[in-house]
Amino acid sequence: MPPISSPNLLPGVGHGRTPGCCSPVPPPHTLGLPWVPQGTRGPSLGPPGARHPLGTHGQVSPGHGIAPAPVAQPGTPPRVAPVLPAAVRYGRFDPEDQRSRHCPYLDTINKSVLDFDFEKLCSISLSHINVYACLVCGKYFQGRGLKSHAYIHSVQFSHHVFLNLHTLKFYCLPDNYEIIDSSLEDITYVLKPTFTKQQITNLDKQAKLSRAYDGTTYLPGIVGLNNIKANDYANAVLQALSNVPPLRNYFLEEDNYKNIKRPPGDIMFLLVQRFGELMRKLWNPRNFKAHVSPHEMLQAVVLCSKKNFQITKQGDGVDFLSWFLNALHSALGGTKKKKKTIVTDVFQGSMRIFTKKLPHPDLPAEEKAQLLQNAEYQETMVESTFMYLTLDLPTAPLYKDEKEQLIIPQVPLFSILAKFNGVTEKEYKTYKENFLKRFQLTKLPPYLIFCIKRFTKNNFFVEKNPTIVNFPITNVDLREYLSEEVQAVHTNTTYDLIANIVHDGKPSEGSYRIHVLHHGTGKWYELQDLQVTDILPQMITLSEAYIQRRGGDTATSSGAGTSPGL
Repeated sequence: MPPISSPNLLPGVGHGRTPGCCSPVPPPHTLGLPWVPQGTRGPSLGPPGARHPLGTHGQVSPGHGIAPAPVAQPGTPPRVAPVLPAAVRYGRFDPEDQRSRHCPYLDTINKSVLDFDFEKLCSISLSHINVYACLVCGKYFQGRGLKSHAYIHSVQFSHHVFLNLHTLKFYCLPDNYEIIDSSLEDITYVLKPTFTKQQITNLDKQAKLSRAYDGTTYLPGIVGLNNIKANDYANAVLQALSNVPPLRNYFLEEDNYKNIKRPPGDIMFLLVQRFGELMRKLWNPRNFKAHVSPHEMLQAVVLCSKKNFQITKQGDGVDFLSWFLNALHSALGGTKKKKKTIVTDVFQGSMRIFTKKLPHPDLPAEEKAQLLQNAEYQETMVESTFMYLTLDLPTAPLYKDEKEQLIIPQVPLFSILAKFNGVTEKEYKTYKENFLKRFQLTKLPPYLIFCIKRFTKNNFFVEKNPTIVNFPITNVDLREYLSEEVQAVHTNTTYDLIANIVHDGKPSEGSYRIHVLHHGTGKWYELQDLQVTDILPQMITLSEAYIQRRGGDTATSSGAGTSPGL
């Protein structure tokens, strides 16, 4: 068969295009057109002298089995022109475009500008529907039709390779064909990291450094979080939660929660989805950069908390932790009493609270004694659950020492833990009444959170207590704080520190940082926004600890990992 000449190319295909992107017309019978023996009349495809859709004036190269279309005779009924398949009209003769595996623009992709941490919105229309990322400049655009923002961008700036952020498919614009190339898999993995069960099991055994695209090395899980403006309080809490093995493992595998049913219009499940995405990005061993921006996570926090916690305003780490754990538990379908979730399985313990009402201090002694005989003033006991334990610090000194410097007192951890021994009583005042309370632990969770109460609020200002808490890094035994009948049930009551959140500076102007234990290497690291440095464990005890997460032997024995806790 002689070679097909250029007039036989499809109209509009192959002219002004990249060489190799067009193909000759195949035999008509392969396109679903009727085959007519040579020398006979073929189907009429239009009026006399009309341009044949398969060539010039109906002429086809010899050997294709179609004769030139003769002029229609008077009285002959008109014939309907066959419709060309879409694959032919757009220059594709296979189910898969021949250009898909040979796109000439792959070398224009610039991985150094790709950042999938931000909200998936078109940079022009601000729509989140059908958004594509330009892999040359990193910007987001909507659609890929003729008048779409992505199409116009590709023509105006000659940026041709785009990624659909929802379907994870690659396209070449303005030619509008799908790109299929295995070399692009690292981009889709950065956009949506996935973990197998085996990879999740081995996370706490890995001590190998990963190398980012820019050449920097990092440990998965020990990466900085971008402080967008004043969200370091949330960053520290999210970093701490990401290093609790059972909670991390649950959210690394999306199948664990993606089928949870929520009421129509419920926005709280967005918190679960964003937290899972953040966990997978923090532990991604194939990141393009050695830090992560929690932009989408924090947008969900602002929305779900009804702006109680914001990106642009400093917040309290304990308040955020309390709200986040309860909101996460509720979004996963948990309830206060019956239905449990991964949050309660990991952090929830229980205690007995003994409460006794006190007479007004200004009453005469005889009247006080008489009131104490009433049932209203008798001690009552209730069972209550907790997500974290609040530890009260002794009052800070108001006077300076002989060197005109404020004395910074120190207190052992076990002194402030005495609040939960079931014997120590503390007075609590309300607007009208006073109560005497004591606490006794009845159940210890696998991972225990200590919140050291450093801030005291009144009508005028917030005061910070700078007292240093001397705490051991490992082997904190809480057996003596359990009731006697519970001690026999709890075989493991020892906890090791795995995360320590520190607040520095004034109450309203301070900053947060966190100390984290990397299980694979056994080393401690300090993270403050994007800065990650290693630190000696002896230095951790000198900080103004605000929140601690500790884990006990119960978590270790269940296979959750070594030294768990906050």
